[in-house]
Amino acid sequence: MITLSWIIERLLVKPTEGTLTDVVITADWRCNGSQDQYSGTCYGSASFQPPTGNFTPYEDLTEQQVLDWCFASGVDQKAIEANVTQQIADQINPPVIAPPLPWVAPAPPVEIVPPLVEQKVPVLVAEPATVVDSPVA
Repeated sequence: MITLSWIIERLLVKPTEGTLTDVVITADWRCNGSQDQYSGTCYGSASFQPPTGNFTPYEDLTEQQVLDWCFASGVDQKAIEANVTQQIADQINPPVIAPPLPWVAPAPPVEIVPPLVEQKVPVLVAEPATVVDSPVA
């Protein structure tokens, strides 16, 4: 089963717009999908006109609220989710493949051959350290 999720990655704001502060003018969104080891994604931006009605202060915004603005401004949620779903379906069952050329002989399998001479691990012998006192001149 494919799992889809929407996120807002970045907001662009105008520091002041009339008497308002930190007015969101652009949201960068992403739709991610996954199923087992397969994944797909689609991303874009949505721009907004300055608010004319209720205004939510920047620090009170929620991700879902901004996503709803994106969908209301023309981001086609169903089409994008269908695109991400299709990306995953195409990975599971590729619509186009590139088989080997029929006139080119396949490469022979690589055979691992053991060494002809028995390999021996060298034996390290620790010798006692010799200390030599040298006369002081």
